[in-house]
Amino acid sequence: MKKTTPSLVILLLTFLLTRSVSFAQYNEVWIPPIQDASSYNLNIYDTIKQLVPTGNQTVTIGINGDFWGPTLVLHQGQNVQMNVTNYLNDSTTVHWHGMHLPAVMDGGPHQVIPPGSTWSPYWTVNNRAGFYWYHPHLHSMTAEQILKGMGGFLIVQDSEESALNLPRTYGSDDFPLVLTSRKFSSSNQIVLTDAYGDYMLVNGTRNPKLTIPKQLVRLRILNVENERGFDLGFSDNRNFTIIANDGGLLNAPMTVNRVKLMVGERIEILVDLSNETIGSTLELMAYNANQAFGFPGGEPNTTGAFGSLLNNTNFNVLHLVIGNPTQTPVVGIPSVLSNQTYWTESQATVNRTIQVTGGQPGIPFTLNNSSFALNTINYHVQLDDVEKWTLVNNQIFGHSFHIHDVQFKITSRNGSAANVGSHEQGWKDVVYLPRNENVTFVCKFNDYSDALHPFMYHCHFGQHEDGGMMGQFVVDQTNSLSELAVEKLILKPNPVEDKLFLIGLDDPEQVYYIRIFDQLGRTMYMLPKPNLTNGIDVSKLPSGNYLLELTDQQTKSIHKLRFIKK
Repeated sequence: MKKTTPSLVILLLTFLLTRSVSFAQYNEVWIPPIQDASSYNLNIYDTIKQLVPTGNQTVTIGINGDFWGPTLVLHQGQNVQMNVTNYLNDSTTVHWHGMHLPAVMDGGPHQVIPPGSTWSPYWTVNNRAGFYWYHPHLHSMTAEQILKGMGGFLIVQDSEESALNLPRTYGSDDFPLVLTSRKFSSSNQIVLTDAYGDYMLVNGTRNPKLTIPKQLVRLRILNVENERGFDLGFSDNRNFTIIANDGGLLNAPMTVNRVKLMVGERIEILVDLSNETIGSTLELMAYNANQAFGFPGGEPNTTGAFGSLLNNTNFNVLHLVIGNPTQTPVVGIPSVLSNQTYWTESQATVNRTIQVTGGQPGIPFTLNNSSFALNTINYHVQLDDVEKWTLVNNQIFGHSFHIHDVQFKITSRNGSAANVGSHEQGWKDVVYLPRNENVTFVCKFNDYSDALHPFMYHCHFGQHEDGGMMGQFVVDQTNSLSELAVEKLILKPNPVEDKLFLIGLDDPEQVYYIRIFDQLGRTMYMLPKPNLTNGIDVSKLPSGNYLLELTDQQTKSIHKLRFIKK
């Protein structure tokens, strides 16, 4: 037998060690727990997580955990209740991104949740099946709280999507993926002031890998970067199929090998892995090198406020490992997904133009030369109006534009429908606005009017939004409700142990908002447009004296009632 030389042994050991380190560098992607209910308890915490492999843990914000939150499944037509309790040291809000719901439930900058309090919005799910998300929206703090990991997925289901033969077994052939990156200080804390991160995270996992079955797989992808866009594709340049974006299913599947995904945008794709070898690997890539000038993350510098180790490069987003197929894999892609009819520009009765302004050195970006102010309503929209919005960006940098309340149809880019991308078909709530370009969309403001609480429109880049690149609108309608007869109102039982009832109401719809304060003046509960039929659950309140403030739907005047909790 031929002897192995010492040098060869060292070479083999070095190879095996290198191979082991190579495999050890990947961490299996965490898949958020899924919840399917009609009532959800979301608890927001200051917490810590080991985001950097060695050294200090990183201070994060978690929802029912230490980074990111649970995936909430909602059903079209369902009445859903959210109980959001803020255990942070700071105030926050929770916005239900992409959801069509009353402004007072929307979770924008006006629905502030103070530390130690619970906000309980509820609504009827009107959205189509799709991939939405929830995240903080506290003005001037949005970027920091998102960067620390506060957010979560929403998956809406309906009969149209359920009737299609698509992968939809959560965590088995249907995977939610939030793409983001972080930059860390020498003490492993998240750098909150810079535009881009240095290291990719997928679902809060650094150096991520995902084991996926050898079959047709569904990936639901969300961009939650601070500013960076992704030009996504696979390392072997394979084709994949887009079946849905922000507002749900497209009418027909779109076959591509690249797709741009900007901050706040979602996309659902099908990838056929049925011909792969079990154990083989594939990379989901960002082909971000040599993008057009103004592409977010295309800057050449690697350090500084706009620098990143990932800037202007092609880099791995997610390492995919091919595993065993499931027992009943989906083997084909439907040729027809939906049959949506979209609003057209000719149906619009109101035209609006919004220009990107500012952006010069030392001057923040704004919209129409107006910086966001909580008490400034930029537009009054009439209920049931169809409107055409044209966004104009004559600046040097691209932006990601989002509007609350409605889904819109992109009708043209730079004046031509032919310039609208294949991934931009269907309903959208976020649109990318490159430098020196314009985009037009059409939407209808239906179902909800509220003269007091506005909806937002803004750039979804964290620092841009916090810096004032945001406006707001209210949806108007004549309100025929009568004013509350305050003298008739009493609270029973009083003292109370669990359920508190408001007696003397002619119409529960007269109550717009209820807040409950403790004797130190701290907000304990916030109940927008409360459903008073079954009473107000105060069972979790400590014993003591409380003040209930009731806002009148008609006049928005505030009335105060006191009660004792046993």
